[in-house]
Amino acid sequence: MKFSKAWVEEWVKTGMTAGELSDVITMAGLEVDTVEKAAGDFDHVVVGRVVECADHPDSDHLHVTKVDVGGSELLDIVCGAPNCRKDLKVCVAMIGAVLPGDFKIKPAKLRGVASNGMLCSYRELGVDIPSEGIIELPDDAPLGEDVRTYFGWDDELIEVDLTANRADCLSIIGLAREIAVLTGKEYTLPDFTRAVPSLSDTVSITLDDPKACPRYFGRVFKGLNVRAETPLWMKEKLRRCGLRSVDPIVDVTNYVMLELGQPLHSFDLNKLQGGIHVRFARPGEKLKVLSGEELELRPSTLVIADDTGPVAMAGIYGGLDTGVSENTTDILLECAYFSPDAVKGEAREYGLATDASHRNERGIDWNIQELACERATQLLLDICGGSCGEIIRAEAADSIPVSKKISLDMALVHRVIGENIVTEEQVLKILNGLGIRTESLGGGRMVSNSPSWRIDIAIAEDLIEEVARIHGYNNIPNAAPKAELNMLRSSMTDLPLDRLKSQLVCRNYNEVVTYSFVDQQKMAAMYPDMKPIVIPKPITADMDAMRVSLLPGLMQVIAFNNARQVTSLKIFESGLKFISDDSAPNGIAQIKTLAGAISGLADSEQWSVASRNVDFFDIKGDLEALLELTGEKDRYTFVPLNSSALHPGQSAAVMYDGRQVGVVGQIHPAVQKKYGVKFKTFVFEIELDALSRTQVPVYHEISKFPSNRRDIAIVVDDSVPAGEIIDTIKKASSDLIRSVSLFDLYSGGTMESGKKSIAISMQLQDLNSTLDEARISETVSSVLGVLKDRFNAVLRE
Repeated sequence: MKFSKAWVEEWVKTGMTAGELSDVITMAGLEVDTVEKAAGDFDHVVVGRVVECADHPDSDHLHVTKVDVGGSELLDIVCGAPNCRKDLKVCVAMIGAVLPGDFKIKPAKLRGVASNGMLCSYRELGVDIPSEGIIELPDDAPLGEDVRTYFGWDDELIEVDLTANRADCLSIIGLAREIAVLTGKEYTLPDFTRAVPSLSDTVSITLDDPKACPRYFGRVFKGLNVRAETPLWMKEKLRRCGLRSVDPIVDVTNYVMLELGQPLHSFDLNKLQGGIHVRFARPGEKLKVLSGEELELRPSTLVIADDTGPVAMAGIYGGLDTGVSENTTDILLECAYFSPDAVKGEAREYGLATDASHRNERGIDWNIQELACERATQLLLDICGGSCGEIIRAEAADSIPVSKKISLDMALVHRVIGENIVTEEQVLKILNGLGIRTESLGGGRMVSNSPSWRIDIAIAEDLIEEVARIHGYNNIPNAAPKAELNMLRSSMTDLPLDRLKSQLVCRNYNEVVTYSFVDQQKMAAMYPDMKPIVIPKPITADMDAMRVSLLPGLMQVIAFNNARQVTSLKIFESGLKFISDDSAPNGIAQIKTLAGAISGLADSEQWSVASRNVDFFDIKGDLEALLELTGEKDRYTFVPLNSSALHPGQSAAVMYDGRQVGVVGQIHPAVQKKYGVKFKTFVFEIELDALSRTQVPVYHEISKFPSNRRDIAIVVDDSVPAGEIIDTIKKASSDLIRSVSLFDLYSGGTMESGKKSIAISMQLQDLNSTLDEARISETVSSVLGVLKDRFNAVLRE
């Protein structure tokens, strides 16, 4: 918010310099970004009148003028501006004047004609107003008056960087209220006479959704002169606050918005068809906005409509077809309160950013509409003439916000700010000065009513923040914090997330962090049967749903890197996924999850190792390395999985005690194409609760006796998983078997159709003695018997 110090001084007389005022409001939480002058540094520039204007005898664009500056003699000045003409009031730089850039005005001759001064443009005086020629002043500008005085250019412009909760300071009234409390001064509202309505004309106004718009005021004006000149003082105030002058009607609505913080809009009354309806847009409706762009309206967009359709985006942007033009004489002035929730984020969805939306989506004063309407009426009639009707009121009393009653106790004030920092009397003075009506109930207890312009005041801590802010943070003594150090509970069986991350980092993974918001359409390609949690007002169109898995985010990272010639990746992420679940709090289950993805080459290219692409067993091995950390890897099993996100035949579900806790496999080619990933990608995802515990290591005696290896090759059906065979050997055999591993798999060729040969190595060892052949053979025979009973396995000949 950029504001003119001189304008604020009209409301509250501070007597401070711009620098002093900037320091005061910055320390109160309204951080000042910049302070700049309203005009460049210059002197000896006065108001003059062109008495004569003739063409230069030796130039096709220069003019020879005689200018009256209120002195005894006329000044001969040569001017090249195309708009120079007789009787024009101008800004005259006298001989001896110094203009911005240290440009000194001296007597000169231009093509043989003497020139004793210069007629100035805005640019030449360091004022940021675009113009084609010299400054044209009103006819009533007093001759000889210093231009700085006439324009009030001895002013400074202060730009404040406001936080989103301080929408009340997006206006002069809000800033004046704040500054008055900080400086101990009084502030006064502008003095104006309310117009007397002379028209009986009215327009019907219907609030179809009162929660979105609980109050809508309108007023009919007729006979306005839109070609009237906006007063110079209004143009200057608008300019100094960063707005350009358009026409008197737009200028008045902008002026009231800056002054009182209430956005207004004006419709050409003769272009409206029927009554006004405040409602949400319907499917297929379009609106051509003032910029000329035609927008297809979203169903979540609140609109102002007449009987034919939308004529404006409520609180955001007006429509071109009903906008004010140079031929407009009759208007309907809109002054409404729109709920911040109804307009928040809508402008961003259309790529728009307007002063009205900036204020409405942060929350304006819900009780200032009548004052703003009356103020705009007085200004419009004073500048444009014409007449007005009564204010047309449409209100839904049940939906209009109400002040909140907040209890405040001095004990809480002392606990938050510190003992003996402020007294109850100071608290009452500060809060009441801010317009927060507060009464003492005795015994250090108070009750406050939040003002209509401070929607961010809701709890006692908000009041305490206001007290501390106005009292001055620099007036609160520094106190070193005191904290007792307590040992955190720690168990040897806890498996922290950092340990899992370290394991992945040791296996050449890099951690990434992605948004919890993803593209709903892309996520549907992976999980078409899962109903996502849709975000009503997303940051962007491709972040419109909460993720039901971490894998969409990882796929986006891989696609982003592939597009930048990074082909080999190993990445992982930990975070929450969000699943719709009626039994969970708020209907949303938030599950802590760990996921990883690999793509491209398995190892960096080098001369001594043949290059190969990653495969299913690479990602499965990385996941098993995490399972090993739990000390109970045998409780996890991998079973075939049919998933729309993963490739059939190269995917598996991770089971823990019979419950699915994760998945592992190759991304389905159709999903890979949807995300724009160029190479085969393998992923895993597992719930962190299934990896949160580990087994405390237990000492086992090391055998002094040698071990023996025995290999067996068995023939089983193709459908029998090798993992089940190995698990069966481990669980059903004697204590002599120390390890079991698969080292060969054979099918086809001479093998019977539907059969496969599995070669398994077993390491046998006894802690107390050397194994003899009889015990070894007995153990091997026992294993073969178990396998025959369970899988109908036979020893391969």
